[in-house]
Amino acid sequence: MTSIDTPRPIEMFLDATARGDSDAFVAAFTQDAYLEDWGRSFHGHDGVRDWDRTDNTGVQSHIELVTLTAGSGTDSYVGTVQVSGNGFNGTGTMTFTLRDDHISSLVVS
Repeated sequence: MTSIDTPRPIEMFLDATARGDSDAFVAAFTQDAYLEDWGRSFHGHDGVRDWDRTDNTGVQSHIELVTLTAGSGTDSYVGTVQVSGNGFNGTGTMTFTLRDDHISSLVVS
């Protein structure tokens, strides 16, 4: 259950992950996207695709959005997620920043 309505780009991110669809996953991000996962940085669609291969659909992740709240900035959202699959398993935080109906920044912590 989420505490606010889930914006379309975040829904696309979750749906693509659930389907294991790497192309749709990358398409949820802006061309110049920034993704940080516990200090590891990835840039642009190529970086997002690399992260997806090693840490998301490539390891059959399932991400359940437990809560979603407004972040500190405009178009910023903080999600508590429960992750399972053949990679990381557990609870974490994903901070999304949106621009032009895409994810421009994702910080995983």
